[in-house]
Amino acid sequence: MPLAIFDLDNTLLDGDSDYLWGCYLAQHGLVDGAEYARENERFYREYQDGTLDIQEFLRFSLRPLREHPRERLEALRARFLEEQIEPIMTPAARALVERHQSAGDILLIITATNAFVTAPIAERFGVPHLIATLPAERDGAYTGEVEGVPSFREGKVERLEHWLAEHGLDLAGSCFYSDSHNDLPLLERVERPIAVNPDAQLRATAETRGWPILSLRA
Repeated sequence: MPLAIFDLDNTLLDGDSDYLWGCYLAQHGLVDGAEYARENERFYREYQDGTLDIQEFLRFSLRPLREHPRERLEALRARFLEEQIEPIMTPAARALVERHQSAGDILLIITATNAFVTAPIAERFGVPHLIATLPAERDGAYTGEVEGVPSFREGKVERLEHWLAEHGLDLAGSCFYSDSHNDLPLLERVERPIAVNPDAQLRATAETRGWPILSLRA
C-alpha cells in the first residue's frame, strides 16, 4: 500500500497550530502575553523566511510544558482543539484525507510541531500515524527539552527513514502534501510531491518542476 504523507500546519490545517497554541497560552495567562506574542511572531517570521533555529524555537515553545501542571495543560488543550483547531480543519482537507483512506493508502502526518499539540489533531483527522517533534519526559513530567531529532527540514527525512524501517515500508508510490519550502528535503524524496497553499518559494519550485499545486483553504 502506498504512503500518503501530510504536513499539518497550513496544509491540512488552514492555520498554524503551534502559533495558535502559543497565542492561546498567552490569552489564558500561562505565559507573559507581551513577551510570548513578540517571540512567537519572530519565530514564525523566521520559519517563513527559512532562517529558523529549530533548537532555539523548541526551547521557547516547550517551556510552558515544563512550567505548568500536566493536568492543567491537557484541560486547556481540549478547549484549544475545540475553539481554535476544529474551525480550521477545512472540508477540503477532510475530504482529501478521506480519499486516501478510501484508496487504502497508509496515512501519516509529519510535522515539526510538538506531539503534545498535534497528536489529538491527527486523531481528529483520522490519521493513524504521526511523526512529530517529541517533548522529553521524566517521571511523567515534561522537561522542556526535545527527545531525539526534531522533525523539521532534513530532520523530517531522518525521522521518516527510521519510521519506514520500523514498519518495513518504503516510499514506492508515496505522495507528500506540504505548504512550505522548509519541506523541500522531503518533497524531493517522495514519488509525488504536491504543493498545498504554497508559500512563494515553494510555489516557484513547484511551477518549475511541474508539481501539482492545490488549495485546501475554506
